[in-house]
Amino acid sequence: MSENRRRIIVSEPGDIWFFAYGSLMWNPGFKTKDVCQARLVGWHRRFCVSSIIYRGTPEQPGLSLGLDRGGDCQGLALQIAEHDRDQVFAYLAEREMPEEIYSCVPVSIEKEDEVVSAYTLVVNPDHALYVAELSLENMAARIANGHGKNGPNREYLAATVEHLQKLGIKDDGLEQVLARVDKITP
Repeated sequence: MSENRRRIIVSEPGDIWFFAYGSLMWNPGFKTKDVCQARLVGWHRRFCVSSIIYRGTPEQPGLSLGLDRGGDCQGLALQIAEHDRDQVFAYLAEREMPEEIYSCVPVSIEKEDEVVSAYTLVVNPDHALYVAELSLENMAARIANGHGKNGPNREYLAATVEHLQKLGIKDDGLEQVLARVDKITP
């Protein structure tokens, strides 16, 4: 596997921006120097990762969000201070990259009125845990029944939708999935 699927490698010095689109928005788990809304062009947020650790099990996988090619995504830019980088990158690699489904890649993001260099985690479509298009019904069923080390899959979805709404970011796709999950969940 490629080295960027196991750890976060950033060669330039200084503070860096990291684009968050899922749970890192509402539960980063590390101190940030600054946070602001941002837009990433060329990638979109989608439930495209079988979650067999955090939100599901190998026997009953849940679904996690990934950045998949195409479209655009509204999220948060998290600024990581230079003196915190090694600790934050080690934490993020352990948290987000145990299955090597994500790669850390450099991207350009639009924040406020400027375009800046950043890094983010994108899904690897050649990985066994990658999920191609699922119907709304299948996606909702997996999320409604998924439960892993970090709790019910529905909580992950609901927290993401709630945080996006608080930020004034509309994600119709996630809101539709949540509405369907809530019809399934007792």
